[in-house]
Amino acid sequence: MSEPSSYIHGSSPDGQRRLSLLNDLLNESCLRELNLVEGEKVLDLGSGLGQFTRRMAQKVGGNGQVVGIERDRDQIAQAKRLANIAGQSVLVEFRQGDVFELPLGESEWGSFDVAHARFLLEHVPRPELVIAEMVRSVRPGGRVFVADDDHDNFRPWPEPAGFDALWRAYVRSYERAGNDPYVGRRLVSLLHGAGLTAIRNSCVFFGGSAGDERFEAVADNIIGTLGGAKDAILSDESLDEESFRIGMEGLESWKADPSAALWYTVCCAEGTSPS
Repeated sequence: MSEPSSYIHGSSPDGQRRLSLLNDLLNESCLRELNLVEGEKVLDLGSGLGQFTRRMAQKVGGNGQVVGIERDRDQIAQAKRLANIAGQSVLVEFRQGDVFELPLGESEWGSFDVAHARFLLEHVPRPELVIAEMVRSVRPGGRVFVADDDHDNFRPWPEPAGFDALWRAYVRSYERAGNDPYVGRRLVSLLHGAGLTAIRNSCVFFGGSAGDERFEAVADNIIGTLGGAKDAILSDESLDEESFRIGMEGLESWKADPSAALWYTVCCAEGTSPS
């Protein structure tokens, strides 16, 4: 039975652009952590706009295979459009489907070398059910790789005016939806609970400081993230419209500060399916 999930960011054009920017900032670092091998068969859950899915397909090459699973039909349409523009429409097969009930054929179960999910588990109420589907999808000796957020692991400095109240309300929007904004710290436990072995954990740095060429893009991503989640944030009655405005203006001022820095890492973990 499919579990209901709540994605607070929506799929507006602004949100799509933010996700595209996020991919540009993180993909190469995440690809190094994923350590794909030419010829591998990969399943990508929550493939979104497909940029990282296509990058994985380039890594495994023509002898490999990558299948991207995405629930949102608009994002699948956009992913296919982007693939066509890049001349990469043959690299990946995108399928519309639910991560709790993966759209795989009978012969595909237990056939993938790698099952991957990034920034997915934070948006579902029972991430262990998603992990179970990933484990079922890989062959004996195959790998399950997950990367996700721990929203306590996020420090802009100097702290922007109004940011603390804004960030706490943002985190509570996850909790009200029945999701876990701190799931990143639980990744190893989730993989262990699913019976995987040889579990390792690591992280990918996703921060920067003023003067770093990527800082503006990093800052714009968090500003866009919070702006796009405005409705969900304001549904928390502890934060009003004026406090939201103050927090967002504080972030804009922080972005312009020559001493600004953001400390943040994406949590990663990988386990192996027993032979």
